[in-house]
Amino acid sequence: MDKIYSIFKSRKPGIIGNFKKASVMLLLTGEQNNPNIVFEVRSFKLSHQPGDICLPGGKIEKNEIPRQTAIRETMEELSLNRKDIHFIGDMDYVVTPFNFIIFPFVSKLDENAEIVPSQAEVDHIFKVPLKFFINNEPEMHELPIIQKSDESFPYHLINGGKNYKFREGKVQDYFYEYKEYVIWGFTALVVKRFVDIIKYHKTETP
Repeated sequence: MDKIYSIFKSRKPGIIGNFKKASVMLLLTGEQNNPNIVFEVRSFKLSHQPGDICLPGGKIEKNEIPRQTAIRETMEELSLNRKDIHFIGDMDYVVTPFNFIIFPFVSKLDENAEIVPSQAEVDHIFKVPLKFFINNEPEMHELPIIQKSDESFPYHLINGGKNYKFREGKVQDYFYEYKEYVIWGFTALVVKRFVDIIKYHKTETP
């Protein structure tokens, strides 16, 4: 019991499981009362998700905290300096069914900064007015998540064996269509959550 007390009295909780982690940045630019969100079209030369639409961001490196990753990746992918990025705050993070955690953040681009996309990672960027997302709900489709195992699974160790009623779930996939672009998947999920926070946040009065 003494050892248990010494371990848990000041222990900070973590997440059970082996998760990959990434950070993304909701980068706002434009006028104060009419901002845009910056999106990237991934380079078609990349081996992973070429041509997909995403927010600036990437894998969290060792000894980095998520915020540092979001800022670093935004600087690298868009050829920005640290002074160009005015950090605003944290978004809600996403724990995906695919052993992946995404940490989104919100920042404002300095009005004098110029975006020059990294050719190695970004084909091009485009901007979407925040008002578009506020005024247009995304199309939503649900994808089922089903537990599937092979014959090596020890069914004989559980009640009901192969007839056991395993849990099933669903993933909500959102789709925004803006001009020739389709913003979908976890990028659309992060944007929708950002917009919902803005739309339904009640400003506290003194």
